[in-house]
Amino acid sequence: MAKEGGTGTHRQSVSATALRWVFVILVCWVPSVFLHTAGAASSEAAKREYELGLQRAKQGAVDDAIRDFKKAVELDPHLADAHYQLGLLLLHEKKSSKEAAAAFRQAVSANPKLAAAHHELALLALNAGNVREAEQGLEHVIDLAPQREQAYLDLAKLYERTHASERAEVVYAALLKVDGEHPEALYRLASLSDARGDSKAAEGYLELLLRMRPGHPDAWYLKGRIAEKNNNLTEAASAYREALRAKPDLIDARFNLAFILRSQGKLEEAAREFLEVIVIKPEHAEAHMNLGLIYTTMHKLDDAEQEYEAAVNLNPNLIEAHYNLGVFYELHRKDLPRALAQYRRYRELGGRDERVDRIVGQ
Repeated sequence: MAKEGGTGTHRQSVSATALRWVFVILVCWVPSVFLHTAGAASSEAAKREYELGLQRAKQGAVDDAIRDFKKAVELDPHLADAHYQLGLLLLHEKKSSKEAAAAFRQAVSANPKLAAAHHELALLALNAGNVREAEQGLEHVIDLAPQREQAYLDLAKLYERTHASERAEVVYAALLKVDGEHPEALYRLASLSDARGDSKAAEGYLELLLRMRPGHPDAWYLKGRIAEKNNNLTEAASAYREALRAKPDLIDARFNLAFILRSQGKLEEAAREFLEVIVIKPEHAEAHMNLGLIYTTMHKLDDAEQEYEAAVNLNPNLIEAHYNLGVFYELHRKDLPRALAQYRRYRELGGRDERVDRIVGQ
C-alpha cells in the first residue's frame, strides 16, 4: 500500500508541474499570437489606407489623399510606398520641399532600395544647389535601378549645367547602352559633339536619330547649322526646311533659312521668310533689319526705311542696324544729319569703320 501511495504522490507532482508549464507557455504564447495578429491587422489597414490614397490622388482629391497616406504610415511606418506617395503630393501639389524631403527620407529608411525615392531626394538636393549630393544621389539611383533612364538624363544634364561636358557625354553614352535609340541622348550627344568641333560624330548621331524620328525639328535644325558652318548652304537650307515642316514656328530655323536665301540672291523668298519670323515674333529686331536690307536692294525704299527704324527702336543696341540705317540715310535719302546721328550711335556702341570715321570726324 505504501508503494501505491508513493506512486500516486509522484504522479500528482508530475501533473502539477506539467500544468504549471502549460500555464507559463499559454501566458507567453497568447500575447505573442495577439501581437502578431494585431500587427497583421494594422498592416492590412495601412494597405487599405494606401490604396484609398492612390485612388483619391488619381481623382484629384489631394488633401484627402495626403490624409490617407499619413494614416497609412501611422499604422505601418515600414510602408515605404506610402511615404513615397506622400512625398510626391507634398512636393508637387503642396510645393513643400522640406516636408516632401522628410517623407522621401522615411521611404528610403523603410526600403533602402526604393530607387524612386532616392531619385526625388537627389533632385531636391540639386534644386537646393547641393550639386555634389545630387550627383552622388543620382549615381546611387543608377546603381539601384540601371534601367531607370531618367536618372541618366538628370545626371548628364547636371554635368552639362556644371560645364563637365565630357562626363555628360559618358553618361549619355551609358544611357544608349540601356536604350540604343533614346532620342534625347542621341540629340544631346550630337549637340555636345558639335560644340567640341567634332562635326563627323555629331552628324553620325543625327543620322541615327533622324532615321528613327524623321520629324525631330531640333535634330534638323542642328543638322542645318552644321552644314551652314561647313559652307554647305544648299544642304543647310534643306535641313532648315525640314525643321520648319516639323515645327513651323521654329524661329531660328526660319531666320537662318531666310539669311541663306538672301545670300543666294533669292530676295523674294528671303523676304517672305523674314516676314514670317516677324509674324511669329514682332520684336525680332534682326529680322526687321535684314528685311530692310532686302527692300533696299529691291528699291522699296519706304518699306526699307520702316524696317530699319523698327530695328533700332526695338533694339537700340543693335549696332549693325544703326550702321545700315546711317548708310540708308546717307545714300538713299541724301540726309546727312540723320545719317550722322546713326553713325555716331554706331561708334558709341563700339563700331569701327574707316569711311564712317572720316564722315563723322576723328
